[in-house]
Amino acid sequence: MMSDISHMQMFEEARPRLLGLAYRILGSRADAEDAVQDTFLKWQEVDRASIDTPAAWLTTACTRRCLDLLKAAHRKRVDYVGAWLPEPIHTASDDNAEEKLALTSSLTTAFLLMLERLTPKERAAYLLHEIFGQPYEEVAETLDMQETAARKLVSRAKTNIGLEKARHQTPRERQDELLLAFHRAIHGGNVASLSALLSADVKLTADGGGKVATVLGVLSGKEAVLAFIIDRLTEYWAHYVWEIGDINGGRGIVLRDEAKNEIAATVAFGYDGDGNVDDIFIMRNPDKLTHFGEAALH
Repeated sequence: MMSDISHMQMFEEARPRLLGLAYRILGSRADAEDAVQDTFLKWQEVDRASIDTPAAWLTTACTRRCLDLLKAAHRKRVDYVGAWLPEPIHTASDDNAEEKLALTSSLTTAFLLMLERLTPKERAAYLLHEIFGQPYEEVAETLDMQETAARKLVSRAKTNIGLEKARHQTPRERQDELLLAFHRAIHGGNVASLSALLSADVKLTADGGGKVATVLGVLSGKEAVLAFIIDRLTEYWAHYVWEIGDINGGRGIVLRDEAKNEIAATVAFGYDGDGNVDDIFIMRNPDKLTHFGEAALH
């Protein structure tokens, strides 16, 4: 039987992985923290002698709790004001090893939105197998189904989310070039460099959650997006302090309101296969910015 210390240590070692899994399933750090905490409480109460593989037990318990929370989250989103975006997170930038790329690419806002196309169990099965490397047998046990059913879930998920685009990695230098061009457009009115980096069908999505003023619909097309940036954002963002940061696995912008000592917005980007920006994601909902400064996720 495990001692109390080893029991606690085992959970703490698993916590980062569980939190990363929960965030990808739920799209919310706050909800992911709740799921992991609920898993911890269940872990404390379980008969330790009955557990053969603690890591698998924890993954199963956390995944099933996430699926319960996801059902409640979907009900809330029916009444959501404006566009819904995943809660932005700070991500670590020091892991460049090839084996880390799948984890990084699965944290982008574009990828998380693709997961929204899936049913809850498709989402869980895909993440467990394709991102976290669980064999189909373990995926099936986690989701309480036959292995053949788990395989079908992953296959459908891969078809629905468009695998190549989801896993595309844009070079860091290209991302920094975009950030500089974006800054020049906002602060100097120079749109030529930014325009050259945007795809023709670029989209801009802003999430205010009904808490702050922002564009409610999705802006589509280079002309409409550039007009909004120049006509509106140059005025709205003039007094914010700009910081460059790693947001959801990519380079992004953090806007701080020094007068209120708070984050006013984050800006993340999605790229096409040619390295052009095809999505601009602006988070303004203060409830979703609360946890941004917390420890980075992997």
